Amino acid sequence: MSSWRDEYNAALQLRDLNERRNAEFYQSYTKLADRAATVESMSPVQEPYLKQGPESSRGANSQLTSKVLPAGIQKVREDLIEAQQNRVELQGLMTKMTEDLFRLQVKSKSENRQVSELLVEKQSLAVKLRDRDEELRGKAKLLEDVHDETVSLTLQLNMAEANNQKLQTENKELVDRWMARMAQEAEAMNVASKF
Repeated sequence: MSSWRDEYNAALQLRDLNERRNAEFYQSYTKLADRAATVESMSPVQEPYLKQGPESSRGANSQLTSKVLPAGIQKVREDLIEAQQNRVELQGLMTKMTEDLFRLQVKSKSENRQVSELLVEKQSLAVKLRDRDEELRGKAKLLEDVHDETVSLTLQLNMAEANNQKLQTENKELVDRWMARMAQEAEAMNVASKF
């Protein structure tokens, strides 16, 4: 009864495989989050640095910082949101595929078990069929032997009847001849005794 353990281990292995497969997404997300955090943390630090130039450039730098940096942060945030949406979509797809894979593995195991049972049944039926064929061959040989014996006995009976008929004919001829001879002898004795 280790089938549930096998299924559990298969699910864990599948999860590990999916995590390894999606490691690139995790790393990309981490880099993107780090970059966003870096940009946010650099924003207050760079402003004093940008303000240190000559008076004419200081006004230009502060305008540049206020326009460029928020646009960069906005871009990073958009990239981060898009990456998170992609991650959620991919996670949902991965979950669905994992469930499909698990269901197919269970179905495959069930079908493999059915195939094994059918193979055993097929082998059993093949043995029964072979035994039945041998039995039928034995009965056919027995029937052939009985038929040959019947033909042989019929021939012997016909020969015996022919021999019996011949003997009866011979016996009748002998009896007829003996009766004729006895009649002649009786006639001769009658003639001799003048009866």
